[in-house]
Amino acid sequence: MNGAAADGPSAGVETPPAVAPLLVVDAPWLLYRSHFGLPSSIIGVEGRPVNALLGMANALLGVVGALKPRAVAVCFGAEDAAHRVRLFSGYHAAREAMPPALAWQFARAPELFAAWGWTVANAGALEADDLLGAYAEVESAAAGDTVILTADRDMYQCVEEHTRVLHLKGGELEFVDVSGVEARYGIAPAQVPDFIALRGDPSDGIPGAPGIGAKTAASLLVRFGSLEALLAAADAGGDDLRPRLAQTLCDHAEALRTFRAVATLVPIHPDRPPDAVLDVAAAAAAADALGLGQLAGRLRAGR
Repeated sequence: MNGAAADGPSAGVETPPAVAPLLVVDAPWLLYRSHFGLPSSIIGVEGRPVNALLGMANALLGVVGALKPRAVAVCFGAEDAAHRVRLFSGYHAAREAMPPALAWQFARAPELFAAWGWTVANAGALEADDLLGAYAEVESAAAGDTVILTADRDMYQCVEEHTRVLHLKGGELEFVDVSGVEARYGIAPAQVPDFIALRGDPSDGIPGAPGIGAKTAASLLVRFGSLEALLAAADAGGDDLRPRLAQTLCDHAEALRTFRAVATLVPIHPDRPPDAVLDVAAAAAAADALGLGQLAGRLRAGR
């Protein structure tokens, strides 16, 4: 994990949004990133580590300072959405349990960041990713722009004219728009779930189709347009596909459809977050209550 969460990103921003966007935050990822990127010797109340909370706070202060969003939505959710595990038992199966020190901080993060005056939401039985995508849809429907702060490439499926993904690269901000998805994967954002189904995603435990890597998956989707059209071509036979490839696709067709369903975000309909600015006094008080005195001081000093 990258340790840059200690100080947050620098002021340098590649092609920042022209208007104040909605910033939606993948809170589980940012807490994990900060937990493994900062030393556990950072201690707060009860003698407990607060490295994940501090790292997340510093990263968000840097991003918010650079983007000046109209609002911030901090999104939480289940570690594993039950419906995805029901669809495919291997989903997230190899992931280790959350460390106890991080679990303690996870439990306190929603209250901490709600005190900052921001929208804090939990997807319940769904995952934070589903909520990130839902907020982007709500914002686009209101003719607003969205920036999704995450490291999860699955979220590229949300990218469109008014929605971009933001990665933290060291101390810099890297935006991914439609052309960025096409440059990285060779496909359109809407094809991302099909691409994941074919190529697989080791981080989620999705194996993909045997013998099909990223380049082959992208070329097939460019050629056929969708996973379903590709499977139909494989089932029909003919000269459109090599016989061995066609047989592989036919043999794994139902599994591939399942993988696509697992990789596809669930449509939910949250309320559009209202405009909100950082409540410095409440944020500093909440930081003090967790033993994050230096953070509280930075907030009060406007740094």
